[in-house]
Amino acid sequence: MDLATELEAFVVDELAPGRGIRTIAPDDDVLAGGIIDSLGVSQFVTFLEDRFAIRVTDDELTPSNFRTLAAIEAFVGCEQPC
Repeated sequence: MDLATELEAFVVDELAPGRGIRTIAPDDDVLAGGIIDSLGVSQFVTFLEDRFAIRVTDDELTPSNFRTLAAIEAFVGCEQPC
């Protein structure tokens, strides 16, 4: 499973279950759209840290890094060891 698919699956299956959301476009605003709320961001950060062995600092926890799946994918890609 590629990174984009894995991120989308986590949001759909874990953060938005029972809400009828089956897909999320890479550029959908998941924050403004209410797909991910503040608790969801916290859960997402825990998932990212555990799954990808990265550390998300308070300075990195910004809307620009978490507004869309594309932004999250770029953030994770930059944080992973090469």
